[in-house]
Amino acid sequence: MGDTTDGSSAAQRAQDDSRETETRGLFGRLFDALTPDDEDGPAKARALGQTLPGLARLQDLRVEDVAIPKAEIVAVEQGAGLADIVMAFRESGYSRIPVYEETLDTPLGLLLLKDLALRYGFNGHHEIDLVSLLRPILYVPPSMPLAVLLRKMQAERTHFALVIDEYGGVDGLVTIEDLLEQVVGEIEDEHDTEDEVNIQYESDTTLLVDARTPLEELEASLGFALTEPEEEEEIDSLGGLVFLLSGRVPVRGEVIEHPSGLEFEVLEAEPRRIHRLRVHLPKALRDAAQ
Repeated sequence: MGDTTDGSSAAQRAQDDSRETETRGLFGRLFDALTPDDEDGPAKARALGQTLPGLARLQDLRVEDVAIPKAEIVAVEQGAGLADIVMAFRESGYSRIPVYEETLDTPLGLLLLKDLALRYGFNGHHEIDLVSLLRPILYVPPSMPLAVLLRKMQAERTHFALVIDEYGGVDGLVTIEDLLEQVVGEIEDEHDTEDEVNIQYESDTTLLVDARTPLEELEASLGFALTEPEEEEEIDSLGGLVFLLSGRVPVRGEVIEHPSGLEFEVLEAEPRRIHRLRVHLPKALRDAAQ
């Protein structure tokens, strides 16, 4: 009987190993290349490095290089109602949102959209037990190499981590998509719309503009110049103009004034660059341009 049991166990383990090998895919090859543990490891790493030249970036970059700043984190408070939580998911387009108590520096866990939908659906105003739905969050320091974070995500079976500063407060977040983009390039999904149009008219006096928009394009849309002739060769984009006006990289929510009377409101930014702005155009100036 003992021999039969041992044989069955061995067969089951072999079957499980076979299934694991079949399903490892890209992630498995990435982990092998980052942590080779056999004689063929270096050769495998070189081969994968030729296929994915960006693989070396996971060894060179740290969490702080790719993390989303704290100001841009979409999260919900523990006492939020179902309608507010659904709205947060809908407006952000995310499938995972951290939940906190009082402030984001006291996170409680991670809420998955599918868990919320399966338990409560999206309709009704009944009371919900939010804490019971939360999943553990992975916490990492900003100095952690991306290769180490990728291995921790695999071990913890999570695609999401909060970045914690030296005082224990939340400094940002990073997802497995952020890591993979360092290897394979930008990954676009149905929520990525930045490349559709650079300039969108929000109203008669406000525009939503990508910071990378060439100044010539914005000036053509407005009908007047935004720079002096001697500045034209120094400034290529709207982001560059706003940086020149402020003398630094402005933060989210900050409003920078232009000598013409325009106001540039920073909608999305990180410590080293601006992403998106709202341009406020006084009606009198707009009428004059027309």
